[in-house]
Amino acid sequence: MDKSIKNTTLFVLCCLFNLSAVCAQQKTVLLDNYFNHELKKDKSGKEIRFHYTWEDKTLNGFSMLGDIFTKEGLAIKSLDMTPRAENLKEASIYIIVDPDNQKESPAPNLIATNDINAIVNWVKKGGVLVIFANDSSNNTLVQLNDLSKKFGITFTNKSRNMVRDGKIEIGAVNVPSGNEVFTGSRKFYLKELSVLQTEKPAMPLIKEGEDIIMATCRYGKGTVFAVGDPWLYNEYIDGTRIPAEYENYNGAVELVKWLKKQIP
Repeated sequence: MDKSIKNTTLFVLCCLFNLSAVCAQQKTVLLDNYFNHELKKDKSGKEIRFHYTWEDKTLNGFSMLGDIFTKEGLAIKSLDMTPRAENLKEASIYIIVDPDNQKESPAPNLIATNDINAIVNWVKKGGVLVIFANDSSNNTLVQLNDLSKKFGITFTNKSRNMVRDGKIEIGAVNVPSGNEVFTGSRKFYLKELSVLQTEKPAMPLIKEGEDIIMATCRYGKGTVFAVGDPWLYNEYIDGTRIPAEYENYNGAVELVKWLKKQIP
């Protein structure tokens, strides 16, 4: 074989090998689109998905959070069916946000026992679970708690940060120094959230007075992060809706980096 052809062949093979290695190493963030499955009609009258999806670039979407994950080298995908071992096994991070109640969906997909078993087993093996809930009037806490209590976390019916009349300061959440997740941020904005209760193995992460705002849990080889608000959707990290003193975008970056570090 001609030496130049041989070198070119070797170069191509090396490139293909490196590309396959990179693809094999890329981790996936899976966003639930099943328990939260809100629909609205577009201008033509067609029903479309909205609220907390990667694709939605409006204020209601998670497109900016998705961009942060991809910048960290993670792939983003959605799950529009019940979680099971076979569709969770390729995911490193699984996000459940604001499970529907009947106000949001006439026939909501409620978290069932088989769902819980699949998720708990996945976390135990090393999965990183993120739960963004909501206050009790805006999502179904009963079934969500059937899941979260497996990790020592309860979303209570107590709501706080009920912002009214444009008084943004009501939504302020202070970040304690020495926080393992949010190492640089000092103040966030969270609105109409469910206060948490924790018991071992869960631990409070951020508190306001006696109210637990965020919590984490180490469970088997896996990790759980929980907060009682959808929080990091475009409206509250795009920098146009709230004053700059609230560091939600920076918090999103810090959370993504921390979640990535939790992947075994």
